Amino acid sequence: MTKNQQRNGFHTNEQIVYPAHGVGRIVSIEEEEIAKAKLELFVINFEKDKMTVRVPTEKLDRVGMRKLSADKVVRKAFTTLKGKAQVERSGMWNRCAPEYEAKINCGSLVSIAEVVRDLHRSEAQPEQSYSERQLYEAALDRMAREIAAVQKLDEASAILKIEEALLSKTMRPAQAAH
Repeated sequence: MTKNQQRNGFHTNEQIVYPAHGVGRIVSIEEEEIAKAKLELFVINFEKDKMTVRVPTEKLDRVGMRKLSADKVVRKAFTTLKGKAQVERSGMWNRCAPEYEAKINCGSLVSIAEVVRDLHRSEAQPEQSYSERQLYEAALDRMAREIAAVQKLDEASAILKIEEALLSKTMRPAQAAH
């Protein structure tokens, strides 16, 4: 088993985004023999989930592994949070839920921000259903982990920044009345 430091523009000890699991860290790049074929793998640790994933280096495009979002993308995600929700509250949840799950798992920070924005409820709005709440929390967690990694914050601080952006959206009409 050989340990390399860099492959396909990714380095060991680098934080990356793996769409199906969120932010992880490349702990090593190894070569293994599987079924008499040599396979080069990224070994990625997802510390919060206590999980390690091995991804063949030639399958990066297929799995959508990418570097952390650039500051410009983070700004666009925060702008998205402040926008108007694109969901009809009376819509068919069984049709919306798979779309939200797909957005969460696509790996795009802006798409995840759309889910957070659309499923966020202010104090004045009715309770979320259990499945709405689960999707909201999954999207919020996924977004917060990447924001924390990009901006070198802890996750709690990243969640506060996200919630502040969401609250600034709900406070705008009241501020205009003053």
